[in-house]
Amino acid sequence: MIVVRNTFQIEPDQMKLAIELAKQNLALSKKVGFPMSRILTDLVGDFYTLVFEFETGSLAEVESGMKKVMSDPEWQKLYPQLRKLMRGGRREIFTVIE
Repeated sequence: MIVVRNTFQIEPDQMKLAIELAKQNLALSKKVGFPMSRILTDLVGDFYTLVFEFETGSLAEVESGMKKVMSDPEWQKLYPQLRKLMRGGRREIFTVIE
């Protein structure tokens, strides 16, 4: 099992809108069969952090799922709105041991 975290730093005055767009992204991902399961925000650490997290069986599933989502016309309209709110980000991929 693999855990993927896409972590973004959001412009401080845009966090509320970013969360709303993230919820739309989550619903869309589920609709097209991509396994995104959680949206997280910071309690401690870097302020204005937004995380999309999901579990999957392999890196191949990550790649095929991302292709499926990114080719969706609704995602192509939604993502640029969210992207404008980001200052930066990173992706972390972990193997689940236990």
